[in-house]
Amino acid sequence: MARILAIADEVDRRLNIRHLRDLEPDIVVSCGDLPWDHLEFVVSVVNKPLVWVPGNHDPIPRRRDRAPAGVAGAGGPVVILPDFEEQWRPPPGPMGCIPLDGQIVDVKGVRFAGLGGSIRYNEGHHQYTDAEMARKVRKLAGKTRRKRLRDRKGVDVFVTHSPPRGLGDQTDPPHRGFTSFHTALERLQPRLMLHGHIHPFGIDRPDREVGRTRIVNVVPYKILEIES
Repeated sequence: MARILAIADEVDRRLNIRHLRDLEPDIVVSCGDLPWDHLEFVVSVVNKPLVWVPGNHDPIPRRRDRAPAGVAGAGGPVVILPDFEEQWRPPPGPMGCIPLDGQIVDVKGVRFAGLGGSIRYNEGHHQYTDAEMARKVRKLAGKTRRKRLRDRKGVDVFVTHSPPRGLGDQTDPPHRGFTSFHTALERLQPRLMLHGHIHPFGIDRPDREVGRTRIVNVVPYKILEIES
């Protein structure tokens, strides 16, 4: 049994060092729109794997193009041998965290699939039309199928920023869910779908059930367990 701490959208001050350690998660999942330094804080405290997808307010992950302090060439353009480069250059995203957007990742016996972003409502980052997201769903489903053919294991947890259309979303343009996520659920058939984006604002946000999938709005955080 794997114990998952799922977080999204709101930095909950209750998740201090003591409480994070008391929760004893095996895996942390971020559904987006959390500051990267907060994710780095969480993963450093719990010392467990953290997988994440971006929300519509997240920056575009980029690698550094300048050497950090203490490295030859600091303060100027990087001039460094390729075989040494990865010793100082961080991954494109929060340090110590595993990017999941468009990927299939196995962590502690649990298979995760992820798609970040929201429906397009302006020209911001990580926003997609339903047609654009449908293409991402097809690619992800293809990766899932190929992995299943190799090891006969399907997706356990589908991690997104937005919910499916009509299943826990809202009617205003920025908070509509993706119709294409219904197709994702049909093809991936995960046991859990975890999403953020929809703030509770004191309103009960009940879980939904679609086939074998339990859909959970994790804002600001939830503790869940799943067989691994």
